[in-house]
Amino acid sequence: MDKRVVDFIRALRASGVRISLAESQEALHALEQVGVQDREVFRDALKATLIKTANAQPSFEYFFPLFFTANRPPLENIPDQLSEEEQDNLQNALQSLMGNEGALQQLLRQLLNGQPFDNDQLGELAQRAGMDAQHNMSDRRRMERRLRQEAGLSQIQQLIEQLLQELQEMGMDANTLQQLRQKLLANAHGLSEQLSNFAGLTLAENMAQDNPPPEPDMMDMPFEVMGSEDADAIRAEVRKLAAKLRSRAALRQKRAKSGQIDLRRTLRSSLKYGGVPLELKQKTHHRKPSLVLICDVSTSVRYCAEFLLTMIYELQDQVAKTESFTFNADLANISMIFREHDTAYAVQKALNDNPPGYYATDLGNSLATYTQHHLNGLSNRTTVIILGDGRNNYRNPRLDLADELHRRARRLIWFVPEHPSQWGSGDSDMWEYAKRSDGCYHVYNLRSLAQAVDAVLTD
Repeated sequence: MDKRVVDFIRALRASGVRISLAESQEALHALEQVGVQDREVFRDALKATLIKTANAQPSFEYFFPLFFTANRPPLENIPDQLSEEEQDNLQNALQSLMGNEGALQQLLRQLLNGQPFDNDQLGELAQRAGMDAQHNMSDRRRMERRLRQEAGLSQIQQLIEQLLQELQEMGMDANTLQQLRQKLLANAHGLSEQLSNFAGLTLAENMAQDNPPPEPDMMDMPFEVMGSEDADAIRAEVRKLAAKLRSRAALRQKRAKSGQIDLRRTLRSSLKYGGVPLELKQKTHHRKPSLVLICDVSTSVRYCAEFLLTMIYELQDQVAKTESFTFNADLANISMIFREHDTAYAVQKALNDNPPGYYATDLGNSLATYTQHHLNGLSNRTTVIILGDGRNNYRNPRLDLADELHRRARRLIWFVPEHPSQWGSGDSDMWEYAKRSDGCYHVYNLRSLAQAVDAVLTD
């Protein structure tokens, strides 16, 4: 049983379910406690120890019956339900069909006697169908068809009708013939289901013997191809990444406060003393930045906006002050949401309150709203970060207001998810905005976004 459980776990991993070694050990330990007598308790113990997310449940439900269900269909022994005369007629009818292939004759006798395929038969069918070389569950339907063909199930319908025709000519009544047909077809369906389950189990076992595919590095997944399941997986990575950035920023602060010696400046200063370092020079004290975030939340950059907001607000102890805004057709101030709620809830609420529109992005209008109501919040210590692709749907980009932000703030920086080769194409005003900024970062995945955030904190 332990081997079957291990193969089951390996198949789950091969299908993309994340299961650690510790979780595998917990599953085996849980089974020691509950045993295998009660199938539902056995199933619940495995599910509780191995499955952590809703996305993994379909894989569990798919593979569990393949590994832990006896593959013996409930077939009926048909001759036992016939009278002696009907049994004699049946034997005579079978004799009259001797011209058919021996394999089909054998299959027909199995159907009549209610005998499932044994392991030797299944192994031979698998070999003839070439199942040893198949390692992908997407091939299951094709393998099922080949197994049925090799077993003769695709031809057995015609042989059944021939048998019934012989029995009819021998005088068997129509009601008995109809019951016989139903029982034969039911047994044929049972054998077909047995081959289907066998194909699934064989493919799953083949998958279990392979090394699991390497998990994609979520740090390098482009935002533009990310789906909802990918976003769920990456949210935990964002928080871990923010913790690393916080440690790095805190270390920079500690070094600055301790008056770390600036070796280059000290050596240059000592030249007038013949190289004797009489004047020690310290590195410049690092100041925490004040930030203003203006984030496009249209569909094309929505995930990037979510991760940027999460990262910045997880790093609040390394930032002097943060004011945040989202924009689509117009600007929305979301700063108060982050003051009243924890980061995870605040980010989702901010995005839910500001849904994406259909070709509604208007940065020019949003800059006008910011200038009218929030411009006094800028100072020569403020770093303004605009997240967006610089597309205005052919509306006025208000470059004059971008100039005004650039003059007022210490720095105006762009985080741009779109590749530079697309800047200026169509309705993009990105090149014009870039001329009026202190720098542009191409943030197309989590790694590049983290590097951009770290660069802002470093300066």
